[in-house]
Amino acid sequence: MKTGIVIFAHGSSVESANEAVRAVASGVARQGGFELVEAAFLEGGKPDLAGAVERLARRGASKVLVVPYFLTLGLHLQRDLPRIVADISRVQSNIEIHVSPPLDGHPAMIQALIDRARDGEKTFCAASDEGEASGSA
Repeated sequence: MKTGIVIFAHGSSVESANEAVRAVASGVARQGGFELVEAAFLEGGKPDLAGAVERLARRGASKVLVVPYFLTLGLHLQRDLPRIVADISRVQSNIEIHVSPPLDGHPAMIQALIDRARDGEKTFCAASDEGEASGSA
């Protein structure tokens, strides 16, 4: 029994945002050593979750773990995702689908925010220093 993983994101009309999610999914596959990984989108990107599950099934997955690429358990994860999973399960009755929790609450989130704040602070301070230097001339 092979398990496929779907990195499930909201999706965007800005294709570069969808490509960033696909890059994350590719990184998850590579760094996690997972053979079967697909990106999927709620709206604004392709494939949708049903399409990603179908791709994984064609590649031999009999189980699919949906990993939401959402920060919190908001309306899409509470209302939309369970409905979508139920619809897919009716069509793909040979595939067992489970959903992991969203990113919120994961200990790495705090460190990621600290890293972003520190990087932003350096950039902000450097820009301020340049402004003072150019303003004092």
